[in-house]
Amino acid sequence: MAMKNVHGNTVDHLGAAIVSGRYPAGTSVPPEPALCEELGVSRTVVREAVKSLIAKGLVTSGPKVGTKVQPPDQWNWFDPDVIVWQGRAGITAEFLRDLQDLRRVVEPAAVRMAAERASAADIAEIEAAFEGMRIAVEEGGDYVSSDLRFHQGLLRASGNRMIVQMSKALGALLRTSFEISTRRKDGPRHSLPLHRAVLDAVAAHNPSRAEKAIIVLIESASNDIDSVLASRRGLPRPGRPPLRVRSPA
Repeated sequence: MAMKNVHGNTVDHLGAAIVSGRYPAGTSVPPEPALCEELGVSRTVVREAVKSLIAKGLVTSGPKVGTKVQPPDQWNWFDPDVIVWQGRAGITAEFLRDLQDLRRVVEPAAVRMAAERASAADIAEIEAAFEGMRIAVEEGGDYVSSDLRFHQGLLRASGNRMIVQMSKALGALLRTSFEISTRRKDGPRHSLPLHRAVLDAVAAHNPSRAEKAIIVLIESASNDIDSVLASRRGLPRPGRPPLRVRSPA
């Protein structure tokens, strides 16, 4: 367990340093002896950490060239660690644009399939997630986790194994989007009926209506994100405790 923690901490330290730009793309990270001394770990731990970073697309390693930092377009943006490190370094407008573009590509098609194929159990799961969102709005609580559960439920209800797998990978990205969009004043309260419209269309097995409803929801979230960015209120950092909606006075 201790070794695992040491390994995890080393990966975390180096990954965060790369994503923050401390080690820019095209440069080499310090050699093993320097990292061992800086981090107080063994060469074995450093080597295993580098292997993890190679798997995440952050670095490449080879004889005589050392461990080179890859440009951001090579990083695995579906890796939750990469998302957390980007959050610490600061969420950029480009990151949010890419994320919203991805949602526009994936979710309408997946929701259309969900309306065609959703089982009673799938719909019950999405309904339960919606109820969690409603309670968070009406009484206060963790809205974002229920929002994430709602959207992942829709993706799973598509019945497509590859989209179901993608829903797991998308989790950290979607949470980041929701943490930002829900910072708009009364954002969750306004988005609740938009979620209801998606759920009702899926439950009615109406693919066309479901697709239109999710597009409205995604565009509303984009507007909320633009509003938060324009207000300069500062962006949340993924990995922090979930934002809680205050209960009405």
